[in-house]
Amino acid sequence: MTIEIKVPPLPESVADATLINWHKKTGDQVSRDENLVDLETDKVVLEVPSPKSGILTEIKIKDGSVVKAGDILAVMTESSLVSASKDNNHASDASSSKNNSASDTSKNDSKDKKVSPSVKVLLKEHDLDASMIDGSGKDGRITKTDVLDYLRDDEGGSVRSNDIDMPLQQASVAAKELVSNDGQRVPMTRLRAKIAERMVEAQTNSAMLTSFNEIDLFEVMELRKKYKESFLEEHSVKLGFMSFFSKASVEALKKFPIINASIDGQDIVYHDRYDIGIAVSSERGLMVPVIKNLDELSFAEIERSIAELAIKAKNGSITMEDLTGGTFTITNGGTFGSLISTPILNSPQSAILGMHGIKERPVVVDGKIVIRPMMYVALTYDHRIIDGREAVLFLVSIKESLEDPERLMLEI
Repeated sequence: MTIEIKVPPLPESVADATLINWHKKTGDQVSRDENLVDLETDKVVLEVPSPKSGILTEIKIKDGSVVKAGDILAVMTESSLVSASKDNNHASDASSSKNNSASDTSKNDSKDKKVSPSVKVLLKEHDLDASMIDGSGKDGRITKTDVLDYLRDDEGGSVRSNDIDMPLQQASVAAKELVSNDGQRVPMTRLRAKIAERMVEAQTNSAMLTSFNEIDLFEVMELRKKYKESFLEEHSVKLGFMSFFSKASVEALKKFPIINASIDGQDIVYHDRYDIGIAVSSERGLMVPVIKNLDELSFAEIERSIAELAIKAKNGSITMEDLTGGTFTITNGGTFGSLISTPILNSPQSAILGMHGIKERPVVVDGKIVIRPMMYVALTYDHRIIDGREAVLFLVSIKESLEDPERLMLEI
């Protein structure tokens, strides 16, 4: 029986996708539910599993092609004998593989490694075999981080883990200076192109303004120090700063609902939910997974949700549902060492909170100079609907909650 492998229905608002990587080639045997190909949309990578066991007889669309829902990707022939055949042949394959030379083994391992087109470019650029590198991605897939870490260890260089946020050509220079004076031209991924589009859109279609404040995190840090062991033991998750900032943000949003609103044409839409986006850096670029109804969650539930979404973003399993519906966003540039910045709105939201690095500084408390862990915070907002008064008082509310964290427990 012949089966057509088609592009599955795409998420709402996604018109097309790019075929980035076939995991099988013509003539290969495949098992039911085995991933055949990866499709990249503006936000997520979709896997297309095999509906039946069989043989892939024809691939109709090549890597790099743009496809739409319903397009025929390949044709396969169903066979109920494939699984049994693969099991029967496994022993003989294993036996014969012992007789292969080291070079043959390396080639086979290289073929079995799952790599994206961008990783292939990086491997080729540095004359590396995929079999030399352990993949940390989903199903053992090699990521750009894996390649850069390998180069760092091999060459004794200083490639940083956050080089994955740099364009590929810059990360390659940091790993090994092999790029010519003319540089290197690498096409944007769909996600990077979408990020660029949304950033320009935010700059063009909103009146962005940023207000700043600083927060003394002494009480929060003391609270974390006091309860971190028992919190971890009780909830199996660490007590981080993001749960405090998320809770403080929700309490401030309740006081100033315009910050949680958005513009739709000539209307202001006041949202009665608190779906908070948490910006996460991934190999593919910046993503903003959304924690739904955060106001109903405990500190432990927030920390667990953040950890789960971060893992999904980094291993490529994040879904469109995880990335949509946010009403307000928090981004933490402090994890990369940023002291102060002006974050850009995540349209159609009207405000975004920027966290930064915590630095010990001398401050005046009760008339005395003391050393305190201080953080600058920034609120970028759409001045078309949010006035400076609301923006400043919103930040003051967050400051008050975090400098006296018991307020968060009492919701005052």
